[in-house]
Amino acid sequence: MALRTERADPFPDHEPEASVTGYPPPEPRPTVTYTNCTVAVVPGFRPLHLDLHLPPGDGPFPVLLWVHGGGWLEGSRVGLPATVAPHRFHQRFLDRGWAVADVDYRLALEAPYPAQLLDVQSAVRWLRLYAGELRLDPARFAALGESAGGHLAAVAGLTGTGDTAVQAVVNWYGAVDLFAFADAPGSPEALLFGGQVGGRREFVAFGNPLSRVHAGAPPFLTMHGTADQIVAVTQGQAFTEALRAAGVRADLVLVPGADHCFEGHDDIGGLIEQSIDFLDEVLPRR
Repeated sequence: MALRTERADPFPDHEPEASVTGYPPPEPRPTVTYTNCTVAVVPGFRPLHLDLHLPPGDGPFPVLLWVHGGGWLEGSRVGLPATVAPHRFHQRFLDRGWAVADVDYRLALEAPYPAQLLDVQSAVRWLRLYAGELRLDPARFAALGESAGGHLAAVAGLTGTGDTAVQAVVNWYGAVDLFAFADAPGSPEALLFGGQVGGRREFVAFGNPLSRVHAGAPPFLTMHGTADQIVAVTQGQAFTEALRAAGVRADLVLVPGADHCFEGHDDIGGLIEQSIDFLDEVLPRR
């Protein structure tokens, strides 16, 4: 949901054409330590990759999984929202002793839900499997997602167990109540779930963070702009209230006047630092 470009009709009568506008070149990522790590191979699909950024030192390091947005239809692990990219996202985490894993997942027209959740869980499982070799702390895994990635980070946090467990979640303006959107046949939510939400409520609830809240959930931080025109701030508020009602730590930061992707806010670097502050508090070094 973070970037908008022209794209083909999701229900074409002929072979879809490539996007006319495309994306600008991604920002350089000089901090990457391991690139193109294959976390899963799905027959008939491209391999699923992640890129891992490691801070200096011996570790073991806590690890943040970065889950990109794009309405489940766009984006990849190499892109940050244009509003966030200039603010040293990865370097800020590395400076404070966090490893960062940029993860990919299949988009909605590649495979319907729950493929996207399974892909994020594959990344969690792979990182935990090789934690010793990579100098990671398997007990301190966190996920940070923005927009559609916030949805996936939240579901991963609410459903992961054992080797797919995530111990904390930061949700930036994520779609955490899929029933709150207009129920249109060509909407991103309909494409994600293979049909209009209203006609498959039980299945959608399986992938709806607000429907999956439970007392054993990890700590959550939600950051949401009060002027968000794509994902209403009421979604973040309702999700936080539901977590608190279940006895889960749930912090909420409302960003005054900010639209989606924190557009219009003048201290996005400060929001990144607040996110790290939260993670350091709920996942202290042992």
